[in-house]
Amino acid sequence: MTANAKDARRIVSSRHLAEGDGWELSELEFGMIIVFNAFSRWMMRCMSASGQPDLSPLDILILHNVNHRSRDKRLSDICFLLNIEDSHTVNYALRKLLKAGLLASEKRGKEVFYRTSPEGVALCEAYRDIRRQCLLDGLASTDISGPEMRDLARNLRALSGHYDQASRAAASL
Repeated sequence: MTANAKDARRIVSSRHLAEGDGWELSELEFGMIIVFNAFSRWMMRCMSASGQPDLSPLDILILHNVNHRSRDKRLSDICFLLNIEDSHTVNYALRKLLKAGLLASEKRGKEVFYRTSPEGVALCEAYRDIRRQCLLDGLASTDISGPEMRDLARNLRALSGHYDQASRAAASL
């Protein structure tokens, strides 16, 4: 197969969404679907290897977010930073993490602030060590450099804004 034939192949999840000018975006969306599911599976397996097998991907993201920079966070802060609209799912995860002893909470006025407990900090550190061993060491041998990863991350954040705007437009139809 020639290089041009390989470049002409379109790997999409939904052919009906890839007609006309939309095929590149459909190909990207398929890549995001695969990455999302692989990332979710990775987080759960890494957390299980860290000693906590009962956390969902959302629970894990919230634990790491609350642990981020050792600053207390409110429900609204977590939802905003993770771009989660449904605060009920985040609230459920926070209760689950509190019950597991991985978070602590403090009410200040009408607001509840969350922080990682010593057990939660230790779990995040164990996760970090397993991540380094199983993921980062393997990435060192790939063709993706640090600057390329930063560019990819920046492009994904920008793309999330386009999806948010399209979501608002679709909601108004």
